[in-house]
Amino acid sequence: MSLRKEQIIEEALQLLNESGLEGVTLRKLAKRLEVYASALYWHFKNKEALVNGMAETILQMEFSEIQPRRDDEPWQDWLMLIFNRLRKALLSYKDGGRVVAGTHLSLTMAKISEEAIKTLLNTGMSLHQSRLLVLTATRYTFGHVIEEQNSPSTELMEGFDTEQFKKNHPLMIEAIEEYFAADRTVDDLFNDGLKTIIR
Repeated sequence: MSLRKEQIIEEALQLLNESGLEGVTLRKLAKRLEVYASALYWHFKNKEALVNGMAETILQMEFSEIQPRRDDEPWQDWLMLIFNRLRKALLSYKDGGRVVAGTHLSLTMAKISEEAIKTLLNTGMSLHQSRLLVLTATRYTFGHVIEEQNSPSTELMEGFDTEQFKKNHPLMIEAIEEYFAADRTVDDLFNDGLKTIIR
C-alpha cells in the first residue's frame, strides 16, 4: 500500500503531541510508519515542508471555511471571533503556536488575512490601517499562544528566587494578582489584550 501525504501528516501531528516540535524528525516519522526515509521525501523534501503541511492541517480543522461578516454584525465582534478561532486551532496541538507561526507560506493563513482585510476595507478603513490591524492581531495571537504553550521547566524554576523577584517587581506582581483576583481566566487575558488592539 502506497504512503499517502495525509497519512504522514496525521502521524507527524501525533508525534508533535507526544514530543513537541523538536521531536518531530523525518527519521522518527519513517520509523513510526515503518518505511524508509526516502518514502517521506517523495512527499516532503525536508522538515520545513512537512511542518508547513502540519500547519495547514491544524488551521484547516478550524478554518475549512470562513463565514463573512453579516451586515448587522459589528466588525470588532467578527474579528474577535476570527482570532479566537485561530487561538483555538493553535492550542489544539502541543507547540501548535510554533508550528503555524513558523510557517511563512500558509495558504490558510493567507485566506484568513485576506478575508479580514477585506472585511475592514468594507467598513471604510484604509488598506494601510486594515493590513496593520490584521498583522498586529495575528502576531499577538501567535505570541500569546506560544507563551501559553511554553512553561518554564522544573529545573529552571528550582534555581529561581521567586521572593526576590516579587520584591524587585512589586507593580508587576500587584497587577497580575489584581487581574486574576476578579475570577478572570487566561481566556479573558487573551481577549482583553485583543480588544486593546482592535478597539
